[in-house]
Amino acid sequence: ISGAVEPRVDAELIAMGQMLLDELGLSVSLELNSLGCPVCRPPFKERLVAHLEGISTGLCEDCRRRRHTNPLRVLDCKKPTCRELVQDAPSLLDSLCSDCDRHFHEVEEALSLLGIDFRRNRFMVRGLDYYTRTTFEFLTTDLGAQAAVGAGGRYDGLIEQLGGPALPGIGFAMGMERIALLLEQQGDAGLPATGTDIFLAALGRDTVTPCSLLAHLLRREGMRAAMDYSGRSLKAQLKQANRQNARFTLIVGDDELARRQGTLRNMATQEQRPLDLSGTAAEQCQRLIRVLRA
Repeated sequence: ISGAVEPRVDAELIAMGQMLLDELGLSVSLELNSLGCPVCRPPFKERLVAHLEGISTGLCEDCRRRRHTNPLRVLDCKKPTCRELVQDAPSLLDSLCSDCDRHFHEVEEALSLLGIDFRRNRFMVRGLDYYTRTTFEFLTTDLGAQAAVGAGGRYDGLIEQLGGPALPGIGFAMGMERIALLLEQQGDAGLPATGTDIFLAALGRDTVTPCSLLAHLLRREGMRAAMDYSGRSLKAQLKQANRQNARFTLIVGDDELARRQGTLRNMATQEQRPLDLSGTAAEQCQRLIRVLRA
Protein backbone atom coordinates (compact mmCIF):
# COMPACT_ATOMS: atom_id res chain seq x y z
CA ILE A 1 0.00 0.00 0.00
CA SER A 2 1.55 3.32 -1.01
CA GLY A 3 0.59 6.85 -0.08
CA ALA A 4 -1.01 6.04 3.30
CA VAL A 5 0.56 6.95 6.65
CA GLU A 6 -2.34 6.20 9.00
CA PRO A 7 -1.68 3.60 11.74
CA ARG A 8 -5.01 1.92 10.93
CA VAL A 9 -3.63 1.07 7.49
CA ASP A 10 -0.74 -0.77 9.16
CA ALA A 11 -3.18 -2.71 11.33
CA GLU A 12 -5.49 -3.53 8.42
CA LEU A 13 -2.59 -4.85 6.33
CA ILE A 14 -1.39 -6.99 9.24
CA ALA A 15 -4.95 -8.26 9.74
CA MET A 16 -5.12 -9.18 6.06
CA GLY A 17 -1.94 -11.26 6.38
CA GLN A 18 -3.24 -12.90 9.54
CA MET A 19 -6.56 -13.69 7.88
CA LEU A 20 -4.85 -15.22 4.84
CA LEU A 21 -2.85 -17.55 7.06
CA ASP A 22 -5.95 -18.33 9.14
CA GLU A 23 -7.93 -19.24 6.02
CA LEU A 24 -5.13 -21.60 5.02
CA GLY A 25 -5.48 -23.23 8.44
CA LEU A 26 -1.95 -22.32 9.53
CA SER A 27 -1.14 -21.72 13.18
CA VAL A 28 1.05 -18.62 13.52
CA SER A 29 1.92 -15.99 16.09
CA LEU A 30 2.37 -12.30 15.34
CA GLU A 31 5.30 -10.25 16.62
CA LEU A 32 5.48 -6.48 16.36
CA ASN A 33 8.07 -3.73 16.74
CA SER A 34 8.75 -0.14 15.67
CA LEU A 35 11.97 0.99 14.00
CA GLY A 36 11.30 4.67 14.58
CA CYS A 37 12.19 7.29 11.99
CA PRO A 38 15.19 9.40 10.85
CA VAL A 39 14.57 11.66 13.85
CA CYS A 40 14.71 9.12 16.68
CA ARG A 41 16.76 6.26 15.20
CA PRO A 42 20.21 7.97 14.94
CA PRO A 43 20.39 8.85 18.68
CA PHE A 44 19.33 5.29 19.50
CA LYS A 45 22.07 3.88 17.25
CA GLU A 46 24.65 5.91 19.16
CA ARG A 47 23.42 4.47 22.47
CA LEU A 48 23.38 0.96 21.01
CA VAL A 49 26.92 1.22 19.61
CA ALA A 50 28.19 2.42 23.00
CA HIS A 51 26.53 -0.57 24.67
CA LEU A 52 27.91 -3.02 22.09
CA GLU A 53 31.44 -1.73 22.64
CA GLY A 54 31.21 -2.91 26.23
CA ILE A 55 30.25 -6.48 25.26
CA SER A 56 32.16 -6.74 21.96
CA THR A 57 34.62 -9.39 23.14
CA GLY A 58 31.78 -11.87 23.64
CA LEU A 59 30.07 -11.23 20.31
CA CYS A 60 30.50 -13.47 17.27
CA GLU A 61 32.76 -12.30 14.44
CA ASP A 62 29.84 -11.10 12.29
CA CYS A 63 28.36 -9.05 15.14
CA ARG A 64 31.70 -7.48 16.00
CA ARG A 65 31.85 -6.24 12.41
CA ARG A 66 28.19 -5.20 12.33
CA ARG A 67 28.44 -3.09 15.48
CA HIS A 68 30.14 -0.46 13.30
CA THR A 69 28.49 -1.04 9.92
CA ASN A 70 24.91 -2.00 10.85
CA PRO A 71 24.50 -2.12 14.65
CA LEU A 72 20.75 -2.83 14.59
CA ARG A 73 21.42 -6.23 13.00
CA VAL A 74 23.34 -7.32 16.10
CA LEU A 75 19.99 -7.35 17.94
CA ASP A 76 18.56 -10.14 15.77
CA CYS A 77 21.64 -12.39 15.63
CA LYS A 78 20.49 -16.00 16.00
CA LYS A 79 23.60 -17.26 17.81
CA PRO A 80 22.79 -18.09 21.46
CA THR A 81 25.81 -16.28 22.91
CA CYS A 82 24.95 -13.04 21.10
CA ARG A 83 21.25 -13.32 21.94
CA GLU A 84 22.12 -13.60 25.62
CA LEU A 85 24.55 -10.67 25.53
CA VAL A 86 22.06 -8.24 23.93
CA GLN A 87 19.27 -8.92 26.43
CA ASP A 88 20.30 -5.79 28.35
CA ALA A 89 20.80 -3.65 25.24
CA PRO A 90 18.78 -0.40 24.99
CA SER A 91 15.36 -0.73 23.38
CA LEU A 92 14.30 1.32 20.39
CA LEU A 93 10.74 1.26 21.76
CA ASP A 94 11.99 3.31 24.71
CA SER A 95 13.71 5.78 22.38
CA LEU A 96 10.90 6.64 19.95
CA CYS A 97 10.05 10.27 19.27
CA SER A 98 6.55 11.39 20.22
CA ASP A 99 5.16 10.93 16.68
CA CYS A 100 6.56 7.40 16.31
CA ASP A 101 5.46 6.45 19.82
CA ARG A 102 1.92 7.62 19.10
CA HIS A 103 1.90 5.81 15.74
CA PHE A 104 3.01 2.52 17.34
CA HIS A 105 0.43 2.70 20.12
CA GLU A 106 -2.34 3.44 17.61
CA VAL A 107 -1.29 0.40 15.57
CA GLU A 108 -1.49 -1.74 18.71
CA GLU A 109 -4.90 -0.29 19.61
CA ALA A 110 -6.23 -0.93 16.10
CA LEU A 111 -4.97 -4.54 16.16
CA SER A 112 -6.62 -5.09 19.54
CA LEU A 113 -9.87 -3.65 18.18
CA LEU A 114 -9.70 -6.13 15.31
CA GLY A 115 -9.12 -9.01 17.72
CA ILE A 116 -5.59 -9.71 16.45
CA ASP A 117 -3.26 -11.15 19.10
CA PHE A 118 0.34 -9.96 19.00
CA ARG A 119 3.51 -9.79 21.06
CA ARG A 120 6.09 -7.02 21.16
CA ASN A 121 9.57 -8.06 20.04
CA ARG A 122 12.09 -5.28 20.59
CA PHE A 123 14.82 -7.34 18.91
CA MET A 124 13.03 -7.47 15.54
CA VAL A 125 14.91 -5.16 13.17
CA ARG A 126 15.56 -4.54 9.49
CA GLY A 127 18.97 -3.89 8.01
CA LEU A 128 18.10 -1.11 5.56
CA ASP A 129 17.61 2.56 6.43
CA TYR A 130 14.46 3.04 4.34
CA TYR A 131 12.48 0.86 6.78
CA THR A 132 10.58 2.98 9.32
CA ARG A 133 8.14 2.55 12.18
CA THR A 134 5.97 -0.58 12.06
CA THR A 135 7.68 -3.91 11.46
CA PHE A 136 6.09 -7.33 11.97
CA GLU A 137 6.52 -11.07 11.45
CA PHE A 138 4.23 -14.11 11.36
CA LEU A 139 5.99 -17.02 13.07
CA THR A 140 5.36 -20.76 13.26
CA THR A 141 6.86 -23.52 15.39
CA ASP A 142 5.43 -26.26 13.16
CA LEU A 143 8.65 -26.47 11.12
CA GLY A 144 10.87 -27.33 14.07
CA ALA A 145 12.70 -24.18 15.16
CA GLN A 146 10.68 -20.98 15.18
CA ALA A 147 10.48 -19.74 11.59
CA ALA A 148 8.93 -16.74 9.88
CA VAL A 149 6.31 -17.52 7.24
CA GLY A 150 5.67 -13.85 6.52
CA ALA A 151 7.21 -10.49 7.36
CA GLY A 152 6.66 -6.86 6.53
CA GLY A 153 6.62 -3.29 7.66
CA ARG A 154 6.79 0.35 6.67
CA TYR A 155 9.34 1.53 4.12
CA ASP A 156 8.44 5.20 3.97
CA GLY A 157 11.90 6.14 2.67
CA LEU A 158 12.21 3.61 -0.16
CA ILE A 159 10.64 5.44 -3.10
CA GLU A 160 12.52 8.63 -2.28
CA GLN A 161 15.81 6.69 -2.09
CA LEU A 162 15.11 5.39 -5.59
CA GLY A 163 14.73 8.93 -6.92
CA GLY A 164 10.97 9.27 -6.64
CA PRO A 165 8.75 11.42 -4.43
CA ALA A 166 8.65 11.10 -0.64
CA LEU A 167 5.79 8.61 -0.79
CA PRO A 168 5.11 6.39 2.25
CA GLY A 169 4.42 2.70 1.89
CA ILE A 170 3.81 -0.51 3.79
CA GLY A 171 3.70 -4.13 2.70
CA PHE A 172 4.62 -7.70 3.51
CA ALA A 173 5.92 -10.83 1.84
CA MET A 174 5.12 -14.49 2.44
CA GLY A 175 7.56 -17.40 2.28
CA MET A 176 5.86 -19.59 -0.29
CA GLU A 177 8.15 -22.58 0.27
CA ARG A 178 7.48 -22.60 4.01
CA ILE A 179 3.75 -22.15 3.48
CA ALA A 180 3.79 -25.03 0.99
CA LEU A 181 5.58 -27.23 3.54
CA LEU A 182 3.01 -26.37 6.21
CA LEU A 183 0.11 -27.04 3.83
CA GLU A 184 1.68 -30.36 2.86
CA GLN A 185 1.91 -31.30 6.53
CA GLN A 186 -1.78 -30.62 7.09
CA GLY A 187 -2.90 -31.99 3.73
CA ASP A 188 -5.02 -28.91 2.91
CA ALA A 189 -4.14 -26.47 0.17
CA GLY A 190 -7.40 -24.55 -0.18
CA LEU A 191 -6.92 -20.98 -1.37
CA PRO A 192 -9.03 -17.95 -0.45
CA ALA A 193 -11.27 -16.26 -3.00
CA THR A 194 -10.33 -13.02 -4.76
CA GLY A 195 -12.32 -9.96 -5.74
CA THR A 196 -14.48 -7.40 -3.91
CA ASP A 197 -18.01 -7.91 -2.58
CA ILE A 198 -18.35 -4.58 -0.78
CA PHE A 199 -16.46 -1.32 -0.52
CA LEU A 200 -16.89 0.75 2.64
CA ALA A 201 -16.79 4.50 1.97
CA ALA A 202 -15.92 6.14 5.29
CA LEU A 203 -16.62 9.89 5.13
CA GLY A 204 -15.32 11.67 8.20
CA ARG A 205 -12.61 10.89 10.74
CA ASP A 206 -15.02 9.35 13.27
CA THR A 207 -16.33 6.84 10.73
CA VAL A 208 -13.00 5.17 9.91
CA THR A 209 -12.73 3.05 13.06
CA PRO A 210 -16.27 1.55 12.96
CA CYS A 211 -15.99 0.95 9.21
CA SER A 212 -12.59 -0.70 9.67
CA LEU A 213 -14.01 -3.04 12.30
CA LEU A 214 -17.02 -3.85 10.12
CA ALA A 215 -14.77 -4.62 7.13
CA HIS A 216 -12.66 -6.92 9.31
CA LEU A 217 -15.73 -8.83 10.56
CA LEU A 218 -17.05 -9.18 7.02
CA ARG A 219 -13.76 -10.69 5.88
CA ARG A 220 -13.84 -13.15 8.75
CA GLU A 221 -17.23 -14.28 7.42
CA GLY A 222 -15.77 -14.89 3.97
CA MET A 223 -16.84 -11.59 2.40
CA ARG A 224 -14.37 -9.69 0.21
CA ALA A 225 -14.38 -6.20 1.72
CA ALA A 226 -12.24 -3.14 0.97
CA MET A 227 -12.18 0.45 2.20
CA ASP A 228 -10.32 3.75 1.93
CA TYR A 229 -8.48 5.22 4.93
CA SER A 230 -7.30 8.54 3.51
CA GLY A 231 -10.52 10.55 3.97
CA ARG A 232 -11.06 11.28 0.27
CA SER A 233 -14.33 12.60 -1.15
CA LEU A 234 -17.31 10.35 -1.83
CA LYS A 235 -16.78 10.78 -5.58
CA ALA A 236 -13.17 9.63 -5.30
CA GLN A 237 -14.10 6.65 -3.14
CA LEU A 238 -16.87 5.57 -5.53
CA LYS A 239 -14.33 5.66 -8.36
CA GLN A 240 -12.05 3.45 -6.29
CA ALA A 241 -14.94 1.06 -5.62
CA ASN A 242 -15.57 0.83 -9.37
CA ARG A 243 -11.88 0.17 -10.05
CA GLN A 244 -12.09 -2.74 -7.61
CA ASN A 245 -15.29 -4.03 -9.27
CA ALA A 246 -17.18 -3.82 -5.99
CA ARG A 247 -20.71 -5.18 -6.10
CA PHE A 248 -21.90 -2.80 -3.37
CA THR A 249 -20.63 0.30 -1.59
CA LEU A 250 -21.68 1.13 1.96
CA ILE A 251 -21.57 4.91 2.47
CA VAL A 252 -21.10 6.04 6.07
CA GLY A 253 -20.61 9.72 6.91
CA ASP A 254 -20.79 11.53 10.23
CA ASP A 255 -24.53 12.17 9.80
CA GLU A 256 -25.21 8.54 8.93
CA LEU A 257 -23.16 7.42 11.91
CA ALA A 258 -25.16 9.69 14.23
CA ARG A 259 -28.45 8.34 12.83
CA ARG A 260 -27.11 4.77 12.89
CA GLN A 261 -28.16 4.38 9.27
CA GLY A 262 -25.85 4.00 6.29
CA THR A 263 -26.53 4.05 2.56
CA LEU A 264 -25.98 0.86 0.56
CA ARG A 265 -25.35 1.45 -3.14
CA ASN A 266 -25.64 -1.25 -5.81
CA MET A 267 -22.70 -0.41 -8.07
CA ALA A 268 -24.22 -2.14 -11.12
CA THR A 269 -27.70 -0.56 -11.01
CA GLN A 270 -26.78 2.62 -9.03
CA GLU A 271 -29.78 1.93 -6.80
CA GLN A 272 -29.42 3.02 -3.18
CA ARG A 273 -31.18 1.87 -0.03
CA PRO A 274 -30.82 2.65 3.67
CA LEU A 275 -29.04 0.11 5.87
CA ASP A 276 -29.66 -0.15 9.60
CA LEU A 277 -26.41 0.39 11.53
CA SER A 278 -27.87 0.04 15.00
CA GLY A 279 -26.61 -2.56 17.46
CA THR A 280 -23.15 -4.07 17.68
CA ALA A 281 -20.64 -4.34 14.84
CA ALA A 282 -21.35 -8.09 14.71
CA GLU A 283 -25.07 -7.41 14.23
CA GLN A 284 -24.34 -4.87 11.50
CA CYS A 285 -22.10 -7.44 9.83
CA GLN A 286 -24.86 -10.06 9.76
CA ARG A 287 -27.34 -7.59 8.22
CA LEU A 288 -24.86 -6.79 5.46
CA ILE A 289 -24.12 -10.45 4.84
CA ARG A 290 -27.82 -11.17 4.31
CA VAL A 291 -27.89 -8.49 1.61
CA LEU A 292 -24.65 -9.63 -0.03
CA ARG A 293 -25.76 -13.25 -0.15
CA ALA A 294 -29.31 -12.52 -1.33
